Amino acid sequence: MKSFAVVALALTLAPAALAQHQTFVVSPDASEVKMTLKTTHEIVNGTFHIQSGSIEFDRSTPKMSGSVVVLAGSGKTGNGSRDKKMYNDILKVEQHATVSFEPKSYAGTIATSGDSTIQVAGTFTLLGTPHEITIPILVHLEGTTATARTHFVVPYVQWGLKNPSFLIWKADNDVAIDLFLTGRLHK
Repeated sequence: MKSFAVVALALTLAPAALAQHQTFVVSPDASEVKMTLKTTHEIVNGTFHIQSGSIEFDRSTPKMSGSVVVLAGSGKTGNGSRDKKMYNDILKVEQHATVSFEPKSYAGTIATSGDSTIQVAGTFTLLGTPHEITIPILVHLEGTTATARTHFVVPYVQWGLKNPSFLIWKADNDVAIDLFLTGRLHK
């Protein structure tokens, strides 16, 4: 009788435990990456296309896995010659076609519904070189729909990329990134 109670309790709790593990599958066409680079003469705004994204998380543990992959050669700033220089001289898209972020863990609580703000630690890979970074993310869950928003700064010159400054046109050594991801939750 005692073993029946243990089995019954285990069967009752098993679905709840499994429900903690979810996968956020990003919809690339509905998601976006924006960048902002301050210069002496203007603020350069651009967008990049997300190639793919899938993030696994479990509310019972602070671990995360998966990746968000951005096509490096998809960046558009509204100036063709500037974009060509960005692709060839800065992002070197011939050798490094993608930029990616792989989450490893998070701090905070992910609510089962509504908004949650968490700190996500992971690896940001740029020019094939991994960099550890922690970014704040606002997560919104509603049924099987999920969104994630973040704003963070990439110290691209410190990370080995070339500053595009020339003559009297000077660019900052950091670029601001605004990331908006939308997609579906799967168990």
